[in-house]
Amino acid sequence: MRFASLGSGSRGNATLVEAGGTRLLIDCGFSARETEQRLARLGVTADTLDAVLVTHEHGDHIRGVGAMARRYQLPVWMSNGTRRSHQCGNLPTLNSFSSHQLPFMIGDIQIAPFPVPHDAKEAVQFIFTANQLKFGMLTDSGVITPHIVERLQNCDALMLECNHDVEMLASGPYPPQLQARVGGNLGHLSNGQAASLLHKIDHARLRHLMAAHLSEKNNRPQLAEAALLNISPQLETCLTLSGQHTPTDWLEICT
Repeated sequence: MRFASLGSGSRGNATLVEAGGTRLLIDCGFSARETEQRLARLGVTADTLDAVLVTHEHGDHIRGVGAMARRYQLPVWMSNGTRRSHQCGNLPTLNSFSSHQLPFMIGDIQIAPFPVPHDAKEAVQFIFTANQLKFGMLTDSGVITPHIVERLQNCDALMLECNHDVEMLASGPYPPQLQARVGGNLGHLSNGQAASLLHKIDHARLRHLMAAHLSEKNNRPQLAEAALLNISPQLETCLTLSGQHTPTDWLEICT
């Protein structure tokens, strides 16, 4: 299995996951044209995608879903709550699921959704399993719940939100209402909260740790890196910091 971020941040998010003969796009917060260009940097054409999975209905995650699905006849998967609130227009194939649903298969990849506290109708994140390898995603969550900790145990790779530094958010340019939203229980994880999750899970199997959804105004890459490595310094060799403007390289998950 392998994965890559096409971009991660408040101006657009999209992630590729691939295993066997299956290639999935998780979220599409960029225009169709921008998504195609970012895919091309990874050697991928959109007509080779098998499906789009959506975490929630916010524009930075769903902006390009409708256009990409219609252009390439891609099936789209989203939670029941997101289905009721999305604004993607008509979709060629729309499948919905519960945030507590048992795992389901798309091609060679098993997908297990799980609920996260975020200011959306039914926000989810995913665990992907193939060839006994496990890749977990956690972004757009205001707090770490016991259920999240349970689901993200023993991952071989993990994408983990490090949205903001608490002090930078408090002294930054956001107005008080937006600060409260970002830092609240339905907002985004701080560097410290991300580090706390890393401390609570068994991460002995981790081969890749990707810090994601870093705020360009309320965080610095070095602060996110320091917070995570303070918990587990040995992860320095497998830590990747995703950014807003360019895709990461493909990250291979091997036993």
